[in-house]
Amino acid sequence: MADPTPAEVERYIAQGLACEHLAVEGDGRHFFATIVSSEFEGASRIARHQRVYRALGDRMREQIHALSMKTLTPAEWASSPAAAATSQHH
Repeated sequence: MADPTPAEVERYIAQGLACEHLAVEGDGRHFFATIVSSEFEGASRIARHQRVYRALGDRMREQIHALSMKTLTPAEWASSPAAAATSQHH
């Protein structure tokens, strides 16, 4: 089984979790995702990560060897420096 691309990991997450913003970087084995979802409202960091793992399902065990993530609510994202940088480019 070929290692997934960042775009595929992004698609896997988006299929299982409604995201307002989603960006995945990686090299096929190690990935870093920035995920913004209203589903994270009121959830702890651990609960947010578990929600993403549920969205990925078996792929997390079988295809994705390492995933680091930043999980934010829309309000947290709106006040983050990354959001400001992203909006300036569009």
